[in-house]
Amino acid sequence: MERSGEADEGKLETLRRGYTDATEQFAAMNEVLLALGRSASDPDAALDTIVESARRLCRSDAAQVYLVDGDHFTLSSWVGISDELVAYVAAHPLRVDRAALGGRVAADRQVQQIDDVLADAEYGRQDIQRLGHYRSVISAPMLLDDEVVGVISLSRTEVSPFDEHARAALEAFATQAAVVVRQVNLVRALEDRSVELARKVNQLEALSEVGEAVSSSLVLDEVLTTIIMNAVRFAGCDGGSIMEYIERERAFTVRSAYASDRLLDRLRTIKVDLDTTLVGRAAKERHPIAVADLDEVELDTHLRLLHEDGWRSMVAVPVLRGERIVGALVVRRRRPGEFSPETIEFLETFASQSALAVWNAQLFRELETKSAELEIASRHKSEFLASMSHELRTPLNAVIGFSEVLLERMFGELNDRQDEYLRDILGSGRHLLQLLNDILDLSKVEAGRMELEPSTFSLRSALEYGASMVRERAARHGIRLTVDVDDDLDGVESDELRVKQVVVNLLSNAVKFTPDGGRVTVSARGSEHEIAVAVADTGIGIAPADRERIFESFQQGRRGLQSEEGTGLGLTLCRRIVSLLGGTMWLESEVGVGSTFGFTIPRRVPIARQVSVDEGERPTVVVVEDDRASLDLISAYLDGLGIDVVITRDGEEGLAAIGEHVPAAVLLDIRLPRTDGWQVLERMRADAATAAVPVIVVSIVDERARGLALGASAYLVKPVHRDALVGALRDVGAIPGAVATGAGGGQFP
Repeated sequence: MERSGEADEGKLETLRRGYTDATEQFAAMNEVLLALGRSASDPDAALDTIVESARRLCRSDAAQVYLVDGDHFTLSSWVGISDELVAYVAAHPLRVDRAALGGRVAADRQVQQIDDVLADAEYGRQDIQRLGHYRSVISAPMLLDDEVVGVISLSRTEVSPFDEHARAALEAFATQAAVVVRQVNLVRALEDRSVELARKVNQLEALSEVGEAVSSSLVLDEVLTTIIMNAVRFAGCDGGSIMEYIERERAFTVRSAYASDRLLDRLRTIKVDLDTTLVGRAAKERHPIAVADLDEVELDTHLRLLHEDGWRSMVAVPVLRGERIVGALVVRRRRPGEFSPETIEFLETFASQSALAVWNAQLFRELETKSAELEIASRHKSEFLASMSHELRTPLNAVIGFSEVLLERMFGELNDRQDEYLRDILGSGRHLLQLLNDILDLSKVEAGRMELEPSTFSLRSALEYGASMVRERAARHGIRLTVDVDDDLDGVESDELRVKQVVVNLLSNAVKFTPDGGRVTVSARGSEHEIAVAVADTGIGIAPADRERIFESFQQGRRGLQSEEGTGLGLTLCRRIVSLLGGTMWLESEVGVGSTFGFTIPRRVPIARQVSVDEGERPTVVVVEDDRASLDLISAYLDGLGIDVVITRDGEEGLAAIGEHVPAAVLLDIRLPRTDGWQVLERMRADAATAAVPVIVVSIVDERARGLALGASAYLVKPVHRDALVGALRDVGAIPGAVATGAGGGQFP
């Protein structure tokens, strides 16, 4: 009975121990699960919980988690070891080999233990054992997606091997530790991604700022300063500069610098040669060149200046426009060090922006030069034409007049040959006079000096007049000439003389290029807002390749023989006059069938007469613009147009000037200090005194629909060409000699 009681007591003790172990294991696992739930915010704490729970549950003296880092382990979390041992392991890490148990476990991918490390012939880290005083060790691999990412190890300072219960628990803890490592990797990847995303956003903001500067200003130094400032800041450098390439000198000149004012003056005194400098080599090889330490390279003239000024590392990035070198971007640091590929890629993007800025500025300088040259040439042309008119008209008057007198037999009879020669002289004189008149008219149109004389007249009468001018020639060649006009087109408001000039020219061409026995018809149709006139013939037609060329000066589109009479200016002049009248010209043709030339002009919109400067009636235009370069450009555009210009630099100042002058037109920017352009436009339209003043928006902001909805008369997006700006002012009747156009652009029915 005594032995039976002892047996029962032993079973009870075993059950108690099993219950205690299970309770402890449940508590430990619960702690680990709670720690895993918080691992996203504090992954290190989760690993600390795991090693502490593993040590307690497995009754070990110490526990550690080692993470694989290349060919060695990094101690990540620990409990039960001294600070001295932690520091020693950091300085002398365990390698992923079989010298220590962790390396064996990682290689064999299973739980292993050493009962006594002092008795293990393979164990090779006695240095760590002497500091840690452990004898029995057990390790389990941490597997993540079938990859060993680390090991978890337990140790006892006495020879006391771990049982199967401890082995199973350690294996479970290794699985949980691997989950934490996954969480750590995800969090770090997310953080890295967030940092990268923030960096990209900052770069995009910088590029956006640079892009806006490039598109809104033609002042090169201002744009380049914005570019180099952002390039230096986002590349993590201390300074930089942008150079422009001067092709004729095969050298670079520094245009702008950031954080380098003193150096900038010195850089502008040297020649950064294309063939002998690192900057030139980068440009010729068409890729960036970085120098990590200026102490270790041969210094050219440019690099020597940088080195003397205390700079230690730099990158030279070529600024290219297609195959053409336009400059170089250089960023510098006062410390040595490599430049990351991301930084160099970012700088190349900035270099592309710089290329556009430098290219635009060069084109603008060339444009200014060409404009000045064209202005001089235009003045010389006008002077020549005036002189030619005076010098040629006097002898032509004699040639034409005396020929007519002789042909009228006022001084006796002529024989047939004399009559023929005189008629040739008279025809040639009249042809030369017509050529002279056409050239002068075309010159006036191109110079904007042709004055229009509006009146109300009968379109039918104008077309009948044109037909009468060519009827005799048409009859000689058996060409049937007809006029077809809508009954309701009697009253038209336009320049009668210029309309007749266009009609006569088109009819003359139609008769000239229509074979004998053909047909020519001039017709007119109308709508509420415009009229359309067409001259159709059954002539030889015009090939598609020549349909635009015939509108060029001195061209006939190969429609007739080289000896065919005509100045070659008629169609050019017709199209310019129609445009001046506020209309458009068009052509339909089929080779061998015939051609139809037509034009449309406004029907009831009066044409403003040119204001005489002597009458003191110069119109006023208010310019509301805060950008100095844009103001200079607009002022240049408006110079010589016979108007007074009032310049204001913000919305409030602009509103005050508009209220004071009630101008003929307002040129309005949108981005303005204090009160923006939208508010200016709204307040103008709400004020009865300025509600009718035409407003032409001239802005980098491309919101045409909004501008027109708020009452703008026209909307121009920068950069704006002079023709577009002047044309808009003409359209609203703000320029002397302007044409205020209504609805137009319709096609002949």
